[in-house]
This record gives sequence, structure tokens and C-alpha cells, in this order.
Amino acid sequence: MEIKVGMADMNVCSPPDTIITLGLGSCIGVVLWDPEKKVCGMVHVMLPDSTQITQNSNRAKFADTGIEDLLQKIIAKGAKKERVVAKIAGGAQMFSINTNSPSLRVGERNIEAVKKTLKRLGIRLVAEDTGENYGRTVLFHPDTGEYTIKAIGKEIKSI
Repeated sequence: MEIKVGMADMNVCSPPDTIITLGLGSCIGVVLWDPEKKVCGMVHVMLPDSTQITQNSNRAKFADTGIEDLLQKIIAKGAKKERVVAKIAGGAQMFSINTNSPSLRVGERNIEAVKKTLKRLGIRLVAEDTGENYGRTVLFHPDTGEYTIKAIGKEIKSI
């Protein structure tokens, strides 16, 4: 069965299920996976930093809080933090604009925030497909650790 993760959402799964999120633009699909236990989780991160937004209770929306919460969810399913690795995809610059305004470089800021959070939590980033200027749909297979990336007009790739 495909476990779906919506925007600013998270979920966990284990084989034989797979986990999917659709339409990543500047958002990032962060997968945390314990290769020994074969348990994984995915969070669809929309924004880099929860401290910049007031009165928002959706922790999955942000890199800093969403990844922390996802780690706790997979540990609750039997993962061991010291074995957990990460794969990420997304963070595109969806609009071709020439600007130095950081508020318009959401994809780039999301990539930086995700990497910073993974480092702070001591989780090794083992693969990524980030940046560029196109959207992605991603599917993770916890039995093999294969992260499949589909994009319109591009070859399907696995990382």
C-alpha cells in the first residue's frame, strides 16, 4: 500500500508499504530510515524555520520541528537513532526571477535548513536530489532504501 504524505504533513511506514508525497516544488521530502529495522518516515517540509512564524501549530510544516518530530515517530516504531540515515529531494527554485530577496529563495533556504537540522540531530545525509527548477513526486521503499524521484520531462531516478 502507498502511504500518502500531504503538504506540511508526515507519516511513517514499513515494508511491504511504500511512502509517497506529490508535487514537491520548493518544499522538501525528507526521509528518515533505519536500514536494519526497515522502518522509515517522510515529512513534507514547506518552510525552513518555525521561529519566524507565530501562531502556527503545524510542526510538520517546518524543517526544524518537522524533522525532530519525524525522528521521534520512527524511534517509537523501533528505529535506533544511531542507525537512522536521511535522503532528501525537492527544494526547487520554481520561478525564474532575478532577485537577491531571501524570501523568494524558499527552496534554497529549505535545503540549508534541512541539512542544518539533520546535522544538529546527528543524522547522516546519504543522498539528495535538490535544487534545479522543476517539481518532483517522490516515493520511498523502506525494504530497499530506494528513493524514487519522478519529474515531468525527466528520467525517473533513484537515490
